[in-house]
Amino acid sequence: MATAETAPTRPKTPRARKAKPKPAAARPLDPAESQIFDLRWQRSAPHLLGPLARIYGEVTDMDALSARLRDLLERYWAERPADLKALDLERDLNPDWFLDQSMVGYVFYIDRFAGTLRDVPAHIPYLKDLGVTYVHFMPCLKPRPGDSDGGYAVADYREIDPRYGTMADFEAVAAEMRKAGISICIDLVLSHTAKEHESAEKARAGDAYSRDLYRMFDDDTMPKLYERSLLEIFPDQAPGNFTWYPDIGKWVWTTFNEFQWDLNWENPEVFLNTLETILYLANRGVEVFRLDAVAFLWKQMGTICQNLPQVHDLLQALRQATRVACPGVIHKAEAIVGPADLVPYLGQGRHAGRESNLAYHNNLMVQYWSSLASGDTRLMTHVMRKYFPEGFRNACFATYIRCHDDIGWAITEEDCAELGGITGPGHRTFLANFYNGSFPGSFARGADFQYNPLTGDRRTNGSFASLAGLEAALAASDVHGVDLAVNRILMGHALIASFGGIPLIYMGDEIGLLNDHGYRDDPDLAADGRWMHRPFMDWDAVARLSHGEAGPAAWIHAGTRHILDRRKATPELASWVPTRILDTGHPHVFAFARPADERTLTAAFNFTGQHQTVAAAALGIDPHLAFEEVITGRPVAFHGGGLHLPPYGRAWLVPV
Repeated sequence: MATAETAPTRPKTPRARKAKPKPAAARPLDPAESQIFDLRWQRSAPHLLGPLARIYGEVTDMDALSARLRDLLERYWAERPADLKALDLERDLNPDWFLDQSMVGYVFYIDRFAGTLRDVPAHIPYLKDLGVTYVHFMPCLKPRPGDSDGGYAVADYREIDPRYGTMADFEAVAAEMRKAGISICIDLVLSHTAKEHESAEKARAGDAYSRDLYRMFDDDTMPKLYERSLLEIFPDQAPGNFTWYPDIGKWVWTTFNEFQWDLNWENPEVFLNTLETILYLANRGVEVFRLDAVAFLWKQMGTICQNLPQVHDLLQALRQATRVACPGVIHKAEAIVGPADLVPYLGQGRHAGRESNLAYHNNLMVQYWSSLASGDTRLMTHVMRKYFPEGFRNACFATYIRCHDDIGWAITEEDCAELGGITGPGHRTFLANFYNGSFPGSFARGADFQYNPLTGDRRTNGSFASLAGLEAALAASDVHGVDLAVNRILMGHALIASFGGIPLIYMGDEIGLLNDHGYRDDPDLAADGRWMHRPFMDWDAVARLSHGEAGPAAWIHAGTRHILDRRKATPELASWVPTRILDTGHPHVFAFARPADERTLTAAFNFTGQHQTVAAAALGIDPHLAFEEVITGRPVAFHGGGLHLPPYGRAWLVPV
């Protein structure tokens, strides 16, 4: 047996493990660099070694682990390029740089956006014009051949997917992006590797060190015990959480797919190997790491093996380590979990200000679509007020309406019961039917994903524009329907631009790209319906914008660009400003306040296709004072003491 899987508890004594070959010595640091490194080590060591002691103190020599950590960090600091060291210094002096209202994110697959890495710089002017300061290259590290779960089954973390280019190409693009003031984010899968990864292949061949990096079992006794409490992530394509490999006589923990082998984070070698990968990529120019599937890192018998306390210790340790050797880097936790479990990823209690800098606000996304379908914002207001603090220390959300993934309807029975009138299963069924277009009167054109017959739950696929009604309206030549769809999209972009956090625009949403069903013709993609909402960028449509062509693409692009421009000019929208959810008592309007030092911005959104009026007093506003609507720059008229909002209207109000 390669890992400690013969009982539900961890071993209580240090375990002997085969050591990795010792790396080449780092170049000597000059006195100034050495002093900087020492100061950063002293700053971070308590917050780095403390969590590691809690996790590994019973199974390893902490003095030896600390020495190995320091040597690793010093080696990569010595190798760090001079321009990145200058960026480190700049961000050390301004550690809240990413909380500024100027931050705007954009997300794309390299091939679907540009072709190859070498083609990306040609589109930097387009990104700059849109206002982008942060780009997320969707999985770009070398995947396994064939089905790779969209690139999340990584075979080599130090090579770029050859379809996109080379690591040298990546470094060149990163340098061009830095010159343009754009930070690059890439995916780093933490919970598993592809079974074709070098370590997995060595494990398969019997190497003891490599086998100890994964979770392997000689028989199905332990897998069956774990399965009693585990959930299935992809019940359609990968039922169960373990796979039997006759050629090696082992069961392997495979949470996501048979070809994705879960790492054994109880082994400190996994932590060290992962950290070294982060340092290597940071020295190539990565500024933001999207740490994928972090909720699944730690395993504990009798639990669903998600969101366990050890996960937060591990994430804090990774972040504190990078603060020593590459402090210009920030971390984003990819934790698509329920609201009660999401907040801790941005740091609470002993982790406050020390864990992840960013986390996806998937609940804001879910509640946007829920309120849009029902025209009722009461559940949205309830959930946002109940679970989420007004702000975080040196951290914020990444806000988004759509992404590369499906929408999981994270609507709980408890929240529905507290609201009254709806049930969790009933509302989830309604949303799935509404967005697959089968609910009477639905404007959406999406599709079901991963139906679970045991729970009845279904997730949803579809592009922003198709789910928002543009596809159906264009097919029906419905001019009024097109107008409503455009305003639904712009309301969504105004919401994520003002809520607090870094707004992320998924590629093509700024021009209203529709579903792409061509993925069905590609055998490597056909089994995964999420490719429906991952279309190729339509550069011909972009070219037509510059020639003044009118239409939905032009209206959405101009409106989105304007919203992002107004965000950048509005300091009340910086992410260090609290977000205070307002309970207006109006069932169709969602509202919040952003109380900054000098004045408060109040935002209100109408989630219906009808005109709505919300009382100014319910927004905490004195209607007798002068206010300006920030997006339009026009003075606000409160008729009868109320704020009027047109269908899918959005308003950012500030006193003048």
